[in-house]
Amino acid sequence: MSALAEAVDITNLRSETAGRADARQDTLKFAEAALADSKRDGLLLAVRARWVALAITAVTLPIINPNWDVTYYVLMLGFFALIGWAQLKVGKVGRSRPELFLIFCDLALLTFLSVVPNPWSSVHWPIGMQFRFDSFIYFFIFLATATLAYSWRTVIAIGFWTSALWAVAVGWAYLQPESHAALSERVREAVGADIRMFEIIDPSSIGFGARFQQVTVFIIVAAILALMVRRSNALLISHAGIERERANLARYFSPNVVNELSGNDEPLTRVRTQDVAVLFADIVGFTAYADGRDPTEVIGTLRQFHERMEREVFQHGGTLDKYLGDGLMATFGTPFAGDSDALNALRCARAMIASIAELNRERKDRNEPPIQVSVGLHYGQVVLGDIGLNRLEFAVIGTTVNAASRLESLTREFGCAIVVSDALVRHAQTESNHSSADFASLVEQPAQIIRGLEQPVGIWTCANVAC
Repeated sequence: MSALAEAVDITNLRSETAGRADARQDTLKFAEAALADSKRDGLLLAVRARWVALAITAVTLPIINPNWDVTYYVLMLGFFALIGWAQLKVGKVGRSRPELFLIFCDLALLTFLSVVPNPWSSVHWPIGMQFRFDSFIYFFIFLATATLAYSWRTVIAIGFWTSALWAVAVGWAYLQPESHAALSERVREAVGADIRMFEIIDPSSIGFGARFQQVTVFIIVAAILALMVRRSNALLISHAGIERERANLARYFSPNVVNELSGNDEPLTRVRTQDVAVLFADIVGFTAYADGRDPTEVIGTLRQFHERMEREVFQHGGTLDKYLGDGLMATFGTPFAGDSDALNALRCARAMIASIAELNRERKDRNEPPIQVSVGLHYGQVVLGDIGLNRLEFAVIGTTVNAASRLESLTREFGCAIVVSDALVRHAQTESNHSSADFASLVEQPAQIIRGLEQPVGIWTCANVAC
């Protein structure tokens, strides 16, 4: 026995460790799912915003520059639209080299169009004139749309890539041979000794100061937007953690209770006593059923049973307290008392029997043996609160719980599906939304002595067919 106990302790320790690891994995899973959804939605929104911006640009360019050679730039907008479509296809959460390459292609193409003169133009202006069209402002469109889909690191990268490409473009323009020296000289003669005025209006001037200012402002804006994206992602992950907590609550509580717990600052920590309906359900003869059967078949049967029982508990506003192998314990009126706790428990028990009858019809069609379920119900005072130190569990304890468990055992003695305490029936009859149909199938039985209780307990039974 000592070896068995030691094995159980080791198993429990491993279970606790696995539980903590599972919690971390759950958080990571929810965070990854949230980031994936955000990335997918953000990328779709970014590409659509790009297409809208390109359409607006295609319309406004001929208005700003009503010359046929502007068609060159309008056609180039199609390449930007194509790159956006490609980004939508290869986009994914995490590092993606194809996606980064497409972003770089965006910036490189815009740099090329901003600095290299239009080959379709019949007018050959100095290279410096290319910088007078203020094409740099279009980089801010790509930077803004990047915040919708990409990480803060990518936003920073866009800032530095743009700065580097722009610096290369300015260097390339500076190294081009001077082609309009005579024009520059006439401008110099016109402005005289005012060097600053000459640098501003000289058509061949690149304007290094203005270019440096553009790059500096762009990096500052990129850093601010990256900070905003990082903060937004942190809020998203925090929200994912909250959703994980809600999912954990949903494993035990009905959806309406989960909503209450989510909006309550101290929903479970306060230890208190209150009246609660307690339900125990169990598969009759499961040990004999499982003996010699394939483990996969046994587990499959348990899953079918628990799935249906859990559904009925939640549909009737109950709380799934715990699974007990081939049985379960549920409470009604936890963590907060309701107006129909006893009635909900009674209706849940009858729904459980009906659900198992439906399951047995399905099992019969598959040539599987039927299963029989017994349910015990009691209503009374219990103690509620968290127990444990590092691994907390919301506990419902007291003689009411023990009595409900023993009432479930009485179903074998009476050959029935449900045994209900008189206390629960009397309380259910006082609840406002009860009807005569709720008690029609119940048969009153002589009071029974329940181990652990001083006074005999009045009981009511419900047969399988009647339920």
